[in-house]
Amino acid sequence: MHLAELNIGRLLAPTDDPQVAEFMDNLDKINGMGKRMPGFVWMMEGSGAPGTGNTDAKIDGDPQFVSNLTVWEDFDSLSTFVYKTLHAKFMDRKDEWFAVLDQQHFVMWWVPAGHQPTLEEALERLAHLQDKGPSDHAFGWDWMRQQQAT
Repeated sequence: MHLAELNIGRLLAPTDDPQVAEFMDNLDKINGMGKRMPGFVWMMEGSGAPGTGNTDAKIDGDPQFVSNLTVWEDFDSLSTFVYKTLHAKFMDRKDEWFAVLDQQHFVMWWVPAGHQPTLEEALERLAHLQDKGPSDHAFGWDWMRQQQAT
C-alpha cells in the first residue's frame, strides 16, 4: 500500500495577484523538489503551464481554492518532504498567502500501489475525516503518528 494525501487551501487573492506572487513563483520549484524525493510516487498535475502547479483544479468552482494531491511510498517519505525540506519554510509562511479555513483541510489514506486517486475521491476522504474523525479510512498527521508509536 502507498500513502495518498490531499491538502487544500484558499488563496487570499487570485493566482495572478502580487499578494500571492511569491507563493505562485515557487510552485514549480517546490513541486519539482517533491517529485525528486525518495519515496515520491505520483502527483496530480495541472495544465502544465509554468508557475501554475495544480491551481487549475478548482474546488467548488472557486479559482482561489488550490489543491495538492500526491501519493508516496510511505509516511516517512511524505513527512521528510513536508517538514525537512524547503517546503517547510513555505509552509511556515502559509498565513501570508492562504486564508484560515474553518474545517480540516488535509487528509491522508492508504491506496493500492499503482492507484492514482482523483480529486473527487480525495475530497470524499476529506469529508469523511471532517464528519467522522480520524480512522483507517481517512486520517491526519496526529493519528498517523499515534499509529506508528504503537
